[in-house]
Amino acid sequence: MSDLFNADTQLVRLLEAILFASADPVTEEALQARIGPTPVRPLLLQLENLYRHRGVNLVASGGRWAFRTAPDLGDQLRTAVEVSAKLSRAAVETLAIVAYHQPVTRAEIEAIRAVATSKGTLDILMEAGWIRPGRRRETPGRPLTWVTTPHFLDHFGLETLRDLPGVDDLRAAGLLDKSAALPTLPGLEPASE
Repeated sequence: MSDLFNADTQLVRLLEAILFASADPVTEEALQARIGPTPVRPLLLQLENLYRHRGVNLVASGGRWAFRTAPDLGDQLRTAVEVSAKLSRAAVETLAIVAYHQPVTRAEIEAIRAVATSKGTLDILMEAGWIRPGRRRETPGRPLTWVTTPHFLDHFGLETLRDLPGVDDLRAAGLLDKSAALPTLPGLEPASE
């Protein structure tokens, strides 16, 4: 019973309550600010382990922590899927280019796709919360760059951008034509095969 009053146990309970009450994933920095000088990472790992085999799991995505339904239970919970308008091919291509080449300008997106990108395409991806404007390039015209958001990582179940599938993974899934060449941006190394 004295374990209930252990300082670390109380901090783990506090982290659990903060994460449970939060509508959005919470950064480690924000959690650290709430609990004080005790290092937050070991406490989060303890909480993650506590929920490992439960109906919900504590997961990290893009440096932010949140409770999510255990992956093996997702299909059993799905009763009806609200289907909003599917993304157009242009939006999917644009999202993939931003994810793999970020920070990327609109002109670079158009060069890779070999077609003009409508402003509406970028607006749809911004409204979904998957991309946001990045820094302006220090080149003539100071074009705006585009980058993915933590919500993008969370939505697609990625911890970091390094978790994006590679060329071999995409080919194995049948998503790439083996004869198609992947265009590269000037100054970037071509994808290794």
